[in-house]
Amino acid sequence: MHTDRTSTTRFSVPVDAALRAAGWQPGRWDIEQAEIWADTLRGHTSPNGHRHAVSPAAVEAWAEFGGLHITPTGPGRQLAPAALHLDPLHGLHLARTLGDLGRALDTEISPLGAETDTQALLAIDTEGRVYALDHTGDWYLGPDIDHALTTLVAGLEPVRLTAG
Repeated sequence: MHTDRTSTTRFSVPVDAALRAAGWQPGRWDIEQAEIWADTLRGHTSPNGHRHAVSPAAVEAWAEFGGLHITPTGPGRQLAPAALHLDPLHGLHLARTLGDLGRALDTEISPLGAETDTQALLAIDTEGRVYALDHTGDWYLGPDIDHALTTLVAGLEPVRLTAG
């Protein structure tokens, strides 16, 4: 089967449908809300003095996808697809956790949102790579937000991060 790379959608049909049902469309860009989140995160310091990193990659992801409640329909390919709420304030009180993961990966990590069923925290690094952190461990979801959304919404198996 030939796939047309000049298609008007950057996502597979089920992922595109879930995103559009959540209110996303190509060209969506709410930089005002992204800046509010950035200011809130920058202004928050944990009781032990930990602060959030806010990178351009995070702000761009928030501007395009922030605020969406994504509810996939249909079965996932390998796992049940994840329902998502893309709001970085889900990670507001996890500055230390994100800082620790960032140090382990030699990058800085910002919150991105949460899986609403499992409460796994979604996070994005300075290069745009996306991760999930939950009670079972830390997971790599993809090299960018598009791959991560596809992994989550299509129910693909994420990659467990292991200590290097």
